[in-house]
Amino acid sequence: MQNPKIVFFDIDDTLYRKYTDTLRPSVFDAVRALKAKGIIAAIATGRAYVAVPEKVREVVAAADIELLLTINGQFIRYRGDVIEQNPMDKGKIEKICAYLDSRSVPYAFVADDQIVVSEAAPVVTESMSHIFSGYTVDKAFFHSHDVFQMLAFYDAGHEQEIAEEMALYDCKTVRWHESSVDILNSQGSKASGIRTAVKRLGIDMSEVMAFGDGLNDIEMLQTVGFGVAMGNGHPEVKAVADYICPTVEEDGVYNGLKALGVI
Repeated sequence: MQNPKIVFFDIDDTLYRKYTDTLRPSVFDAVRALKAKGIIAAIATGRAYVAVPEKVREVVAAADIELLLTINGQFIRYRGDVIEQNPMDKGKIEKICAYLDSRSVPYAFVADDQIVVSEAAPVVTESMSHIFSGYTVDKAFFHSHDVFQMLAFYDAGHEQEIAEEMALYDCKTVRWHESSVDILNSQGSKASGIRTAVKRLGIDMSEVMAFGDGLNDIEMLQTVGFGVAMGNGHPEVKAVADYICPTVEEDGVYNGLKALGVI
């Protein structure tokens, strides 16, 4: 695809390396080159807005990125205005909390402007250390605030059991860390957020490109007109991509756009 109208970028391990807090200068070059050609650059991340890294915020500001899909597409901003938000049902959250408490599994509530955990357990501290350190503790948070996604902290040995239980509440789990998963509504995803956003912009899905690396990017890459997996991406992501670009360290986004003739 040489002439997309919009390109969506995941953040972690696509634009930015979370474990080293690095963002290569070529990211700025790529986004500016897109803008010079009249192509919209947009963000599609599993992170909440409050947890977007400072170095990514600098790119957003410097390159005037106007469209931000956060919390796996459950919260969308365009030109600073909130155009879509899909909070989880509080009754559903209460049932999920009761189940996780019964299994002694810590969890977190993800709002747009804060992340609140059920307890400051070691697995929570370790998992969150490279994502967001400003969380607070309050198991009752969801009663008085909108929650758009939850996190649960457990290893892959409990994957099937907990995924099956979440399905009973019409929710799904997507692993983002060896000790943590996202929990969100079954129909929620970056792909669903992109559908909403591009429809509002009058852009056909065939004119959409996206870059990603993680398991929560699979549906996004399958849905857009052209999906690009990072060279450092998960094998399952590479398997569904239309193209595999170099790694983050190899200026994958910039070189991928160049190789595809987009910039």
